[in-house]
Amino acid sequence: MLSILLIVPLLGAILVACLAAERGRSIAAWMAIAVIGWTVLLLTKFDLSNPSMQFVENVNWIDALGLSYRLGIDGLSLPLVALNSLLTWVAIYSSDERIARPRLYYSLILLLNAAVTGVFLAQDLLLFFISYELELIPLYLLIAIWGGQRRAYAATKFLIYTALSGALILAAFLGLAWFGGSNSFTYNPALAHALPLSQQFLLLGALLLGFGIKMPLFPFHTWLPDAHVEASTPISVLLAGVLLKLATYGILRFCVGLFPAAWQIAAPWIAVWAIVSVLYGALMAIAQTDMKRMVAYSSISHMGYILLAAAANTALSFSAAMIQMVSHGLISATLFLLVGVVYKKTKTRDIKILEGLLNPERGMPVIGSLMILGVMASAGIPGMVGFVAEFLIFRSSFPIFPVQTLLCMLGTGLTSVYYLLLINRAFFGRLSLPVQDLESVTWRERYPAMILTGAIVLFGLQPGWITRWSEPTISATLQPPAIIATVNTSSIQP
Repeated sequence: MLSILLIVPLLGAILVACLAAERGRSIAAWMAIAVIGWTVLLLTKFDLSNPSMQFVENVNWIDALGLSYRLGIDGLSLPLVALNSLLTWVAIYSSDERIARPRLYYSLILLLNAAVTGVFLAQDLLLFFISYELELIPLYLLIAIWGGQRRAYAATKFLIYTALSGALILAAFLGLAWFGGSNSFTYNPALAHALPLSQQFLLLGALLLGFGIKMPLFPFHTWLPDAHVEASTPISVLLAGVLLKLATYGILRFCVGLFPAAWQIAAPWIAVWAIVSVLYGALMAIAQTDMKRMVAYSSISHMGYILLAAAANTALSFSAAMIQMVSHGLISATLFLLVGVVYKKTKTRDIKILEGLLNPERGMPVIGSLMILGVMASAGIPGMVGFVAEFLIFRSSFPIFPVQTLLCMLGTGLTSVYYLLLINRAFFGRLSLPVQDLESVTWRERYPAMILTGAIVLFGLQPGWITRWSEPTISATLQPPAIIATVNTSSIQP
């Protein structure tokens, strides 16, 4: 069941690379649809009452290294695998039909899909690291080859930061096996729990720093805005929608799952780190005039909410973190898609130049309407999945960290500020001279964003469709004295 999720995109990458260039896009799209179909089948066969790993596959690989090919899926990884499958198709569908070197381009996207899925499925620490490092190769090439004018700088910066992140994570995994006296790298929380607290702090610090670079958290965030600005629109969709979730997933799975005692002690300081990232990202977004860079800094801010929820370390906060990961993936992908359409038609992303794009006669009324919906979701307007995620994060974190939670709540208000600036300047008013003669937006350019905005509203009205997959796993993962709470979003009162 699980290996097929890796085999299909890898097989697709080989087929795309070997067949005629003009068939590359269609083959890649059908392979992405096949992955979505298999993911749906996986969802139907997943046992919601079972909190442990399901569909486990285990084959000894390199005994001398203690490396095994061990895959498994539970409530923490299943929603993210589904998100990865959906956004891979969106990235392929929204790619330029006349893109240069299409065989290499689509092969790299499929390879990226397999590597990311491998991260979420890996139940061996070295296998996790291999998949974690493998994803940086196609993403580096996708930015370096098909990026903007400063693509070489942005891609190299991304490579350096991500390689450093991987090195810290590998050091922590090797240290865990060394301190625990184990010859196996199979994911085993009991092994970490038996270590002295001083060793747990050392390993937790390495993991937290490694995943903090990838999220990214302040002050390790500088690679993200450059990477987004220089990357093409489909690659920005994958970078914000999926790649950042590798780090948030790693924090929940490894930092909290392996070292709950050390995490509980460090949690107040981790919550402070979340405050800094939330407010810094929001304030930097306000200062931007480039629409894409603004959305990039918004991602930094919203990643801080997930760290706050993880620091609270309750069943409700973990469920909120899962909703926020899915929410941010859908919302950020939508916003980057829409910014990409605006840039394609107007040749600029500068909100000091753009004006009147919502004009129904010669502007982009549908794109403008979808953009308004997307920024409303990001700002936490009720009825959309962004509101559910942020409300549950604040509700679950406030009893644990009241001051930190109140400060993080300022980020929601600041989100409204910078997105109101974007909407007011770029979409309202009269059409400005540089965008008087816009090409009409085709339905093909609207479809991906319309699908994602539909999901944003759907999950906003039915958030239980996300939490139902993760609740049993979360309750089993958290260790005493964590607060175990039953998540029932219909019974939550303000």
